[in-house]
Amino acid sequence: MKIVQFTDQNARRRVGISEGDRITCLTEVSTTYDLFRRARNRNATIEETADALRGKKTLDYAELAAHQRLLPPLDHPDPYHTWITGTGLTHLGSASSRDEMHKKLNAGDEEELTDTMKMFRMGLENGTMSGGKPASQPEWFFKGNGLMATSPEKPLTLPSFSMDGGEESEIAGLYIIDDEGTPQRLGFALANEFSDHKMEKINYLYLAHSKLRPCSYGPELRTGPLPADISGRSRIYRDGNIVWEKQFLTGEENMTHNIANLEYHHFKYDIFRQPRDVHIHMFGTSVLSFADGIEPVDGDLFEIKADFFTHPLRNRLKTT
Repeated sequence: MKIVQFTDQNARRRVGISEGDRITCLTEVSTTYDLFRRARNRNATIEETADALRGKKTLDYAELAAHQRLLPPLDHPDPYHTWITGTGLTHLGSASSRDEMHKKLNAGDEEELTDTMKMFRMGLENGTMSGGKPASQPEWFFKGNGLMATSPEKPLTLPSFSMDGGEESEIAGLYIIDDEGTPQRLGFALANEFSDHKMEKINYLYLAHSKLRPCSYGPELRTGPLPADISGRSRIYRDGNIVWEKQFLTGEENMTHNIANLEYHHFKYDIFRQPRDVHIHMFGTSVLSFADGIEPVDGDLFEIKADFFTHPLRNRLKTT
């Protein structure tokens, strides 16, 4: 099932089921968060609850997108109770791109692994959690709270102090912590993690700074398990023309860590298991336009699509 959030013509929040080019509006609930709470109270799944609340009204997806009425598919009524985080160096195609940014300056160290490659190798050799036994810790970063979330089709604003604003095409897990403090995964969404790669390139210790930028995820929350092999495509449009395009592969067949291990190492911290909080946890990327020498400019359009989702995630870059 694919769940979307949006606003109606009167700017009221709504939630619905995305089915092809139409969205079936749900009755009695206005947000995905409400839908989850109702499902838990009735000891039902979110899919069962959504099916029971199907209304008769349907809307055209393209019209909602054109009028910028789409919202992130999951958020919290109080944005300060949404955590946006992520992991890096988790994909088989990502280490070489990141390593180019982190090479040691000393020419005599060419045979020595960089810290990036050491971290990547840890995941490659021991990144699969099984039988309840945790594997290696992945790289982890804090993106911000719900104030950092930009709706699909809305512009990603680059702060004036930024050196660069580049896409990171990935998949995010979407979670709500239940009343007992247990993370409940609702599903997955496309994400543009959007980072300052020039700042990170100066020194990898600037990674934390480079991640404190807005991001976007959605437009669909896809319930159910994540396929092991997902093919996606990331594009940058400028004045209607494609200036950069690349395939990205994700899903556990293309990752150095499995999803269970990434989730374990995030939610093992008590602070991330506070009842009723929302978590958006991004699983990492395998390709970057920055690694190909592309520098996005004001007005460029980022587009991320994948075969597990019907509709792409699109945002323009807006400089300040």
